Amino acid sequence: MNYKIWIALRYLLAKRQERFISLISFISIFGIAIGVMALIVVLGVMSGFDNDLKEKILGTNPHLIIDTLGEPVDIGLITSKLNGVSRVEATAPFLEGQALLERGGLVQGVMLRGIDPVSEPRVTKIREYIIEGDFLGLAGNEVVIGSELARKFMVRPGDEVIIISPFKGEKHSFRVGAVFKSGMYEFDLNLMFMPLGAAQDFFNAPGAVTGIGIKLDDPYRALRVKKELTGRFPFAIRTWMEVNENLFKALKLEKTAMFIILTFIVLVACFNIMSTLVMMTMEKTKDIGILKAIGVTKRGILSIFVANGLFMGVFGTFLGAAGGLGICKVLKEYPIIKLPSDIYYIDTLPVLVERSDITWICLAAVSLTFLSALYPALKAAWLNPVEALRYE
Repeated sequence: MNYKIWIALRYLLAKRQERFISLISFISIFGIAIGVMALIVVLGVMSGFDNDLKEKILGTNPHLIIDTLGEPVDIGLITSKLNGVSRVEATAPFLEGQALLERGGLVQGVMLRGIDPVSEPRVTKIREYIIEGDFLGLAGNEVVIGSELARKFMVRPGDEVIIISPFKGEKHSFRVGAVFKSGMYEFDLNLMFMPLGAAQDFFNAPGAVTGIGIKLDDPYRALRVKKELTGRFPFAIRTWMEVNENLFKALKLEKTAMFIILTFIVLVACFNIMSTLVMMTMEKTKDIGILKAIGVTKRGILSIFVANGLFMGVFGTFLGAAGGLGICKVLKEYPIIKLPSDIYYIDTLPVLVERSDITWICLAAVSLTFLSALYPALKAAWLNPVEALRYE
């Protein structure tokens, strides 16, 4: 074992005359551990929230949308062109617009989406979300509503509802054919589906579609496929990330802000390490003088005290990482924390631990520890051995 590491470990583990220094050392180690643990848990929850939100958005929305602006188009021609594009797995036309839902004196604005019950499940997960009723057998006078909307209006499959047209205020009677639950409160409260032909009649737009949804083999390559499709059609093309751009930017900003804020916990612990090493330098003045007298260089003394600080930092980081990963595993396997879905979009606390987050957290903690150990280590390295041994 290198003598520098051996001396550093002796200084760290040996009993000291000043117990106060030992107490501060343990406080510093646990301070780093708590900071690292908090960072891992918070960033794991935020990453899980971000991932869960993306899955729910992709479950009810296509990866790419060709906006036809509600004009009559040759759906077959567009679909045939898209089928020849790499990474395109399926397409589905839709017609979307706003309407009013009325039942029992209760009225609410909803987003009404006309779809093809056969092709839509190939693009979104709407069929997987059905919890009551039949989706494939949807008749022309039937609608599919979200679970929160069904609960609010107290309806089930087979019940009648009134949908009011936004143009002439005409009331149309429809029967609830199925109820879906995506797990995202906003979708389950405000979204309704009906057959495409019925939606075209309802909006008085024969043969028109709002857009054509496209499913890709990898949703995160949507921007690349968009560039490939641009210019092939006289319509605007949007990716699912662009449709929800503001939401994703807000989540990224929050995650970055939490990382910076919680890093200050580690920074406070590093100041404790600095004070510990300063006091250790004062306690070990005679030892430093003897080491220099027998030929240990300034660089060697510097290495001893930097290693001492790094040992505390690495040990604290290891404890914090182990504790944080353990808490994340418990939260992931046992959803003991429930959330109000009308505020947070989801009803349970999601957790997703990413290796990149763990790497950055550990590197940040160890780097701050290294920087905090430099000053006392430099002070020890430049100590004059004659002054250190004068009164011994």
